[in-house]
Amino acid sequence: MRDKVRQALTDLLDHAAAVERLVSRGKDAYDGDEMLRYAGEDLLIRLGETAHRVDSADAHFVAAHPELELRDLKDARNVAAHGYDVVDAEIVWEILAVHVPRVAEHVRAHLR
Repeated sequence: MRDKVRQALTDLLDHAAAVERLVSRGKDAYDGDEMLRYAGEDLLIRLGETAHRVDSADAHFVAAHPELELRDLKDARNVAAHGYDVVDAEIVWEILAVHVPRVAEHVRAHLR
């Protein structure tokens, strides 16, 4: 694995840890606090950018490892960054609470 890919995957785990801290506050807190929702969107953008860095460092890596769901993170990033006026907070929450932990576990396993 290329060093840049390994670094980007490590960065992804750092962002996933921040997601975990946000999600640990609970859905009610997320729903009731506009700043938490903005933070969630920002973390989603950061995760997608990190996935983009993996793709830039090794164009075949993302396709070779679909279990890491990196393409999905890139797609979610594009919606959050460019379609901010149509971002659905419920979908963002689901991505943060359900999908990001799964991605993080797959990335940890891959890095081992």
